[in-house]
Amino acid sequence: MTKPNKNIFKLAVVLLVVLIAAYANHFENEFHFDDFHTIVNNVYIRNIANIPQFFSDPKMFSVDPDHHGLRPLVTATLAIDYWLGGGQMILFYFHLSTFLWFIFLGLIMYFLYKKLLEISFQHSWIPYISLFAVAWFLLHTANAETINYVISRSDVLSTFFITAAFAVYVLYPDRRKWYLYVILAVIGVFAKETVLVLIIVLFFYILLFEKQLSVAELFKARNFKTVLNVVLALLPVFIVVAAVQFYTLSKIEAIPGISNPAGYYWLTQCYVWLHYFISFFFPVSLSADTDWTVITNAFDRRIVAGVVFVVLLVITIFKTSAKKETKPIAFGLIWFAAALLPTSVAPFAEVMNDHRMFFPFIGLALSVVTFIGLRLIRQEKRIMASQPFRIIIAGSVLIILGLNAYGVHERNKVWRDEETLWYDVTIKSPLNGRGLMNYGLSQMGKGNFETALNYYERALPMLPTYSYLYINIGIAKGATGHHKEAEDNFKKAIFFAPNAFDSYMFYARYLKENNKNEEARPLAERALSLNPQSFMNLTVLMEIYNNLGLWTELQQTAEQTLTLLPNDPAAIEFLAAAKRKKPLVNKPNTKSKNSPEDLLNLSLAFYKVGMYEKCIQACRQAIELKPDYADAYSNIAAAYNQLKRWEDGAAAAKKALEIDPDHALAKGNLKWALTKSYQ
Repeated sequence: MTKPNKNIFKLAVVLLVVLIAAYANHFENEFHFDDFHTIVNNVYIRNIANIPQFFSDPKMFSVDPDHHGLRPLVTATLAIDYWLGGGQMILFYFHLSTFLWFIFLGLIMYFLYKKLLEISFQHSWIPYISLFAVAWFLLHTANAETINYVISRSDVLSTFFITAAFAVYVLYPDRRKWYLYVILAVIGVFAKETVLVLIIVLFFYILLFEKQLSVAELFKARNFKTVLNVVLALLPVFIVVAAVQFYTLSKIEAIPGISNPAGYYWLTQCYVWLHYFISFFFPVSLSADTDWTVITNAFDRRIVAGVVFVVLLVITIFKTSAKKETKPIAFGLIWFAAALLPTSVAPFAEVMNDHRMFFPFIGLALSVVTFIGLRLIRQEKRIMASQPFRIIIAGSVLIILGLNAYGVHERNKVWRDEETLWYDVTIKSPLNGRGLMNYGLSQMGKGNFETALNYYERALPMLPTYSYLYINIGIAKGATGHHKEAEDNFKKAIFFAPNAFDSYMFYARYLKENNKNEEARPLAERALSLNPQSFMNLTVLMEIYNNLGLWTELQQTAEQTLTLLPNDPAAIEFLAAAKRKKPLVNKPNTKSKNSPEDLLNLSLAFYKVGMYEKCIQACRQAIELKPDYADAYSNIAAAYNQLKRWEDGAAAAKKALEIDPDHALAKGNLKWALTKSYQ
């Protein structure tokens, strides 16, 4: 190994250590956003044997029918994470998996950057320039928005396979006949619908670096045949990737979220691009859920600034593509623009998202660092002759990387749990009704119902037809004893979303908890007809059938639950109850403000979304109000078992059985804990 290579290796090791340190506080961060319907409540990822079906059944991606889709590579990796956790929702494995893909992406980027620079010019500093570009990308504060958000692994995987396919094409030109890069691209299609960007990237790479043309020369008549030949050469990979993409999209009944007028949306995207560009240098005021909306005034100064930026971007691409040594700058900017096209062309409901910067920043990092590198190379003699100058350069590099690493560490804290994340959103994006609602939900989870209702009321003017908001208001009103208002809000949720299963399910659960099982039954059955894969709804329906003594229906529902989640303790107990025609212990609810029953219901909600520590906390609060609460001790046992704290789980189950020796669920939890503790 030569001295430069040894230095690069040492610096790479230092970078890896710094990267791990920056993200060290993120491995136990909770699930957020779409994580709940794609991971936490998705029973399909709990069985690794489902992986082959992930490639054909869009229902297995999410329990929410509005989010059914085919991203089997993402779902498969999530199933593996669940399996690695021993069949538990262990956050560490989900975050570790994403982080490892992130590191491998950085490794590929180094060799790719290095090759692109070597094609353009020769200098001994190229490995250092390449490594700096990779370091800036890996430690970039904005990328914490992607790495912390588990289901956003789709961005990481898609970006990885696009970059890997491109790198194989560039680094191994003599092996293109094997079409390995096409295989990698096809794999990427199964992660996210962005792989067609690879065709654009390959097109400009061939013309700029292999044909040594500038962008301006592409439009000259004498180069028409060259351009046509490149198009024809890329046609096979385009057809293959497009065909696979068509297959995945054909499995989706409807594409949600497209609700903005196209013209204004496209104009707004000009300003969004400017925002992303500035954020590369100043990643401040990041928000997990922004309150940006479409700008409907074409002469708004933001639109004007955005259009000017796009024009300057195009001019810069034209100018930098004209010289061989600056082609990497042009190419990086082309990558930046091309990577933004999928979310810029389709008029999505969300105008911008900070995690959308992940893929484009690979190109922008190349452009910016190449520009800096070329400037320094021109000053090489001065730099080598001046130690203070070298210290300034080294210090600047350390400041850029250090500040970004610090920013990552701080953003990890924001993503720690639902409360920290959504509180940050209410500060950064105060006009985001969903952010206000979700922060209220985090407060409701702590039993702070009045605070939660305050945030829900603030969100109402911004989300007057949002069914989930009315569901949450209904839950909070019910928990505070305002039952008529609770029912009114549940009915509003159904009115605004008559085909959404959630509205019916939560209303049914509320009625069941208030001993109105006859009224709850048709609502729960309607919810199940809309979404047969909802494990939570199946549980509610089993409880209703159990309470009503409908043994045939209970047996059928329990068996349906076990097909989704074999060996589920609750379903097994309900199935046994149906066969012996004797209900499980189900003590009447006496509802009051912040009652033990309210807290028990909250603990169940936490348990069902994998928030086991909060489940235990809610049960402890219930026990303070009702010391002989066997149901609460049983829930504590189940939560401890999920956390693999078998001794604690057994102790809690035994306590429940001391209070109620016939408590079926406590018996099941005790058996579960004792079985595992002896393995």
